[in-house]
Amino acid sequence: MKIDTGATAWLLTATAMVLLMTPGLAFFYGGMTRAKSVLNMMMMSFGSIVTVTVLWVLYGYSVAFTDGSFADGFAGGLGAVGLRGVATQVSEGLLPDQSDNVPTMVFSAFQLTFAIITVALISGAVADRARFGAWTVFSVAWATLVYFPVAHWVWGTGWLNDLGIEDFAGGTVVHVNAGAAGLALALVLGRRRGWPKEPMRPHNLPFVLLGVGLLWFGWFGFNAGSELAVDGTTGLAFMNTQVAAAVAAGAWLLVERFRDGHATTLGVASGAVAGLVAVTPAAGFVDPWACVVLGAVAGVACAYAVGLKYRLGFDDSLDVVGVHLVGGAIGALSLGLLAAYPALPGQHKGLLYGGGVHQLGLQALGPAVVGLYSFGMAWIIGKAIDRTIGFRLAEEDEATGIDVTAHAETAYDLAPAGGGATRAPLLGTAADPARKAAADRKGGADRKGGAEREADAERKVEADA
Repeated sequence: MKIDTGATAWLLTATAMVLLMTPGLAFFYGGMTRAKSVLNMMMMSFGSIVTVTVLWVLYGYSVAFTDGSFADGFAGGLGAVGLRGVATQVSEGLLPDQSDNVPTMVFSAFQLTFAIITVALISGAVADRARFGAWTVFSVAWATLVYFPVAHWVWGTGWLNDLGIEDFAGGTVVHVNAGAAGLALALVLGRRRGWPKEPMRPHNLPFVLLGVGLLWFGWFGFNAGSELAVDGTTGLAFMNTQVAAAVAAGAWLLVERFRDGHATTLGVASGAVAGLVAVTPAAGFVDPWACVVLGAVAGVACAYAVGLKYRLGFDDSLDVVGVHLVGGAIGALSLGLLAAYPALPGQHKGLLYGGGVHQLGLQALGPAVVGLYSFGMAWIIGKAIDRTIGFRLAEEDEATGIDVTAHAETAYDLAPAGGGATRAPLLGTAADPARKAAADRKGGADRKGGAEREADAERKVEADA
């Protein structure tokens, strides 16, 4: 079948945009942590790129998007292990109005970037306290046992797809999936030392804004690229992405202004992400006016949802549950009311468009099933890792800072401007007790010597007089 070069070029561009979202997430998450753990937080995102890429080539794509398994409704086959034969295939349009076709290898690369960022999203729930090696093991197990099968359920030939669930770009597959796993890991690892009594504010808000800017840019590829073509639906998804993000950012700021008395940069960043999350499953199925409503609901609901961790007592460090689990579920449910352009067999218009309650029921079923499955599997995997190799960082290492103890690095060089031979450890840590003690002794000697010199000078003045 003839390849559509325009659609292929757009999908390649969208793939690069979505991949950029994971470094963007690293900045977003990294800025929200404390200074002593920023590198570890960013490393978990970059580590996801490494591990998930290898898994995807070996078997991830095959499990998610091929047929032939003994349990095809649950997971795909192994006919494309190692991406065998994929280079010569051409993907037909997944929607009835798509006559465009792209190389299957390009489609596979596009879907790989979704798998990467889904795994990376989970890490925000366990900032400051997860061992990097244990996180790597978790990412391999969770991607294998949860993400790849769930992608098959919804986007492959799985059972949720057969029922007619709508998920344009990943509200259920990506955000509900990651949010539920994040909640499970937060419960397995427990609270950070000092939380919630100690303030654990973001250490670098410019990083947060840079990160959300990269995420916002990449999300146009995330949503508009999911059409796998260049047509009217592509443009609709592009516009809806912008509308929902902007409205949700504004709604979050209004909540802050009336609740706290001031609007914050962290609020506008978090609100934009909440809107982007909520519009992801709906981007190609609803009208722009509906995204104004969706963005407003997501911005307000997620702004209040992030506070649930204080009431319920679970330490979701960077609000993965409040933004991704809640925002993804809101977006998925919205289609049961607002879907105007159902595309696949079994899908129906939303209730407000005369479609009845059928689609609303499906849109409630999808996030519920995926959320429960992801939570349960993540809890089991996390517990197994914790009881074997250990998942939680040692208490003294957590106090010192995971950047120093796990990676032997610090994010910021705090040495004096003169450039002495001694490099200062990360602010607020005890990374090098011996060097700290030596510095204290030297400081004491300097203070003593200074006092003696000052007394000599006074005696000399008196003698001259």
